[in-house]
Amino acid sequence: MTHEHSNWAGLTEDEQQPWQTLSARTLVGGFRTVQEDRVQVRPGVETTYQYRPRGPRAVFVLPVTARGEAVLIRQYRYPLRATITEVVAGGVERGEDLLDAAARELKEEVGGVAAEWAALPGFYPQPSISGVVFYGFVALGVELGEAQNEETETIERLTVPLAEAYRRLEAGEIGDGPSSLVLWHARQHLTERGLL
Repeated sequence: MTHEHSNWAGLTEDEQQPWQTLSARTLVGGFRTVQEDRVQVRPGVETTYQYRPRGPRAVFVLPVTARGEAVLIRQYRYPLRATITEVVAGGVERGEDLLDAAARELKEEVGGVAAEWAALPGFYPQPSISGVVFYGFVALGVELGEAQNEETETIERLTVPLAEAYRRLEAGEIGDGPSSLVLWHARQHLTERGLL
């Protein structure tokens, strides 16, 4: 029997599971809930596996202005102790529609409002340890206004020609994995629209 993935309607569990769950327990620590399962990989081989079975979903948005410019952000990331270049992103609140979340994050992080939206493929950022899903979008015809950053965010808006955004991607200057993948997925859509 197959089960639909809790975070992504397009994915179902494999009908035949190669690993057998022997026991399971939930661990709580800090702001993360972790599942710890004892599994049989094959006869005679058992292991303990810790992972996040589900978690908050997130949206990642590549904003493109009517002039064909990419709107990126430079954001300080405390674990890295560094400021890195990213696309607009943020968590999806409980019960919130994905597109509503993308529009909210666009408004909050860069003061943007889009004339048109295009959904990109979703993806798993760390499938070996988490069932969390990230969803990508391109926001077109973006008009920029005043950002509404949270008190704990240190964000600088960076507006560059699309070609420059892709030069930075190809040069390895955008080290945030989800941002890089959203830019990669957006390329075909932008090319088809005559923007690249």
